[in-house]
Amino acid sequence: MAARSQHGGPVANGGGAPALLPLLLLLLSAASIIPRGDGQNLVTEDVTVVEGDVATISCRVKNSDDSVIQLLNPNRQTIYFRDFRPLKDSRFQLVNFSNSELRVSLTNVSISDEGRYFCQLYTDPPQEIYTTITVLVPPRNLVIDIQKEIAVEGEEIELNCTAMASRPATTIRWFKGNKELTGKSEVEQWSDMYTVTSQLLLKVGREDDGVPVICLVDHPAVKDLQTQRYLEVMYKPQVRVSQNYPVQGLTREGEPLELTCAAYGKPQPTDMRWLRVDDEMPQHVVVSGSNLLISNLNKTDNGTYRCEASNAVGKSHADYMLFVYDTTATTEPAVHGFTQLPNSAEELDYGDLSGTAVLLNASTEALPTVQISNASIALHPDSRAGEEGAIRSVDHAVVGGVVAVVVFAMLCLLIILGRYFARHKGTYFTHEAKGADDAADADTAIINAEGGQNNSEEKKEYFI
Repeated sequence: MAARSQHGGPVANGGGAPALLPLLLLLLSAASIIPRGDGQNLVTEDVTVVEGDVATISCRVKNSDDSVIQLLNPNRQTIYFRDFRPLKDSRFQLVNFSNSELRVSLTNVSISDEGRYFCQLYTDPPQEIYTTITVLVPPRNLVIDIQKEIAVEGEEIELNCTAMASRPATTIRWFKGNKELTGKSEVEQWSDMYTVTSQLLLKVGREDDGVPVICLVDHPAVKDLQTQRYLEVMYKPQVRVSQNYPVQGLTREGEPLELTCAAYGKPQPTDMRWLRVDDEMPQHVVVSGSNLLISNLNKTDNGTYRCEASNAVGKSHADYMLFVYDTTATTEPAVHGFTQLPNSAEELDYGDLSGTAVLLNASTEALPTVQISNASIALHPDSRAGEEGAIRSVDHAVVGGVVAVVVFAMLCLLIILGRYFARHKGTYFTHEAKGADDAADADTAIINAEGGQNNSEEKKEYFI
């Protein structure tokens, strides 16, 4: 059976050259249809447009020879032939027509309008290039969902931000105030749309109360799209003791002392009371709400006075150490009356005890700090915490050394005395007592004793 060409004509068995002619013509025709028109007379550009906006397609001719220009849609339907629009779609409007350009606008662009649009130039051979319309869809319904509307300090809460139905998929970023945080995102695709959900785990503290958490979207179709939620955090009270009188100077005998306790928490503290640490409150002390008044100070008032406040979250306190001076005292103490040490190791992070003092709140990390010398924990020059603090701060090693020296000296003294008495132990007799051991009575002992009258040589006297 004889072979046939693409045009239906017979091809001779030995005639290869005639059979290649239609193929060469096809290749030449295909070579004239080169995308983008690079190096050709016909040029255009791709178009990226946001859904609902206007896309403008431009078919331009370099070195025009008055050839006819037409624009076709992705389905190869003619949109414009020169300045005539055969397609019955009023969204296409002619913007400009000339021998060198055909410019058409497409209003209210949708996803269905996406694809390749062809520019054709009727030359010999004809030219054709295409431009691609890409439609961007911004995310819809950007929402933050928070696990707990009201959190307690120290809790870890979960927040989720969802950006629905976007194209392409969005990138979600988290911010707490001005600080950027890191979340974990998941992407779901529905047809040509993408839904992105980002999860953020956040451990909250009292400083986060009222701070906005922001979910921000990075997407080419939209700029500065964000939503936010304000955190609501419950925390135990912050307690502060202030001295109203005397404003400055020493607390002396016979003078009054007035202290005020202030507490703030969320919820607001409902229970506030004064007590004396390790002792009973003096009977002449007057407590009225948050105020403590001692009208006539004396030395029996010395001690630590504590203000406690509590709410539904917890309890906190602040201490005031009082030392009453003589009426003649004129020197202010080195360390003043407001003192506070943390109740737990966790609270050591709230202040640097080597050079800063945290105001009287064992559970407070955000109170004002005051720089003082010699690592003193103090705020006001109104009580004696200095002297007692100095005594308590004596180096235990020095005390131990002194005690060891005293004990060692006493042991040495006991050893010397023992040896002394051991060497002088026994019975001692005088010369006159020799021979008196076996005497029955004193007279006989005297007579028998060496040197007695009977044993002594008689002394004779001679007179010439």
